[in-house]
Amino acid sequence: MLPNQIEFLIGLYRAALAAANPMKVLPPHLPAAPRGRTVVVGVGKAAAAMARAVEHHWRGPLAGVVVVPHGASLPLERIEVVEGSHPVPDERSVQAGQRLMEAVTGLGPDDLVIALISGGGSALCAMPAVGVSLEEKQAITKALLLGGATIAEMNTVRKHLSSIKGGRLAVQAFPARVVSLLISDIPGDDPSLIASAPTLADPTTCADALRVLDRYAVKLSASTRSALGSARFESPKPGDPQLARHSHVVLACAQDGLEAAAEAARRRGWQAHVLSDSMEGEARELAKAHAAIAIQVQGRDQPFTSPCVLLSGGEATVTVKGRGRGGRNTEFALALAIALGGRGGIHAVSAGTDGLDGNGGAAGSWIAPDTLLRTENGSRTALEALHDNDSFTFFEAIDGLVITGPTFTNINDFRAVMVEPAWSRAAQYPIRPRWPE
Repeated sequence: MLPNQIEFLIGLYRAALAAANPMKVLPPHLPAAPRGRTVVVGVGKAAAAMARAVEHHWRGPLAGVVVVPHGASLPLERIEVVEGSHPVPDERSVQAGQRLMEAVTGLGPDDLVIALISGGGSALCAMPAVGVSLEEKQAITKALLLGGATIAEMNTVRKHLSSIKGGRLAVQAFPARVVSLLISDIPGDDPSLIASAPTLADPTTCADALRVLDRYAVKLSASTRSALGSARFESPKPGDPQLARHSHVVLACAQDGLEAAAEAARRRGWQAHVLSDSMEGEARELAKAHAAIAIQVQGRDQPFTSPCVLLSGGEATVTVKGRGRGGRNTEFALALAIALGGRGGIHAVSAGTDGLDGNGGAAGSWIAPDTLLRTENGSRTALEALHDNDSFTFFEAIDGLVITGPTFTNINDFRAVMVEPAWSRAAQYPIRPRWPE
């Protein structure tokens, strides 16, 4: 049975999800019907739910295809759903990319393309640039993931190793009008980074991509390095006439979810403060920062007074050095528990709004003051689990996971820390762990 505090925080997480429900946020932004055909293309973890919202509110003829990860499909009547691979593309992703390109081929100026784009799309559809093999693209993706690259860095690279991303899908649709409806999982909500922007102009360059790859010491074939160095893989840029008939709108983002969660907390009588909607960095370092703020609130009533809830979004990264199972949210929660050291009166939830965190199969996890004391005899300690990037296994053993399954939306990570007044102004540290080197 969950502690009441955790039930409350998970309720705030659900409020954030509801604020990004495609059935709620998409219909007001549907364009007028064209004189010609209407084709829907989509990719991402929310693509099926977005397509369902289009079907429910579109009265004219409709056809198309959307690409989703395994388990995120929904039954649709007029739009086909296919699956790709995530977070590393595979042959299904290549076939999915080909299907999307075929769907917009041969359109005319009276036709309309409605592009439904959400996070996760970069891996789900993959058409490697000419001269780049799928195997090389897979190796590059894995190296960046394990190296802790940010989503902006990863998508800058993806756009320059692709035949569909970075605006190329919209170019394929020209001269049809293209309207992109986006759900953002990108810190800062830059639309040119969401799912590597298959329908938007790309302001980044091959040189930018090469700098990212060199920063993380990613091995490249001689031909790929040459193509990037010579700008042969350059993407369509702002002002490209083939993108002149494109428009876009961001339907939902992390800030929307955090504001909805804050309002839900206030309705229950709690102060709620949004720290940021775009916090990035190593999960364990973000955890230390959140712990420091929570302790300052509880011990000093600065910068907020307790009791209160601290909310944040964005996307942490994890530089993988161990062999365990986990993701950025479970690693954040484990590092937060260690940083708090069993301090009373502080509870937290960290979960991905897509329902999937890393390779563990959970959305995230929760912590309470007794989290570090709940490990079974003989199991690894919290520090050992953190050192091995094995946060999922740690929380699975103590029943501390948040499991939702696919949520059919994606506005990045959700973090909520409840700070109750301390019984004593003196900081209480029953556990004093040392951080792994």
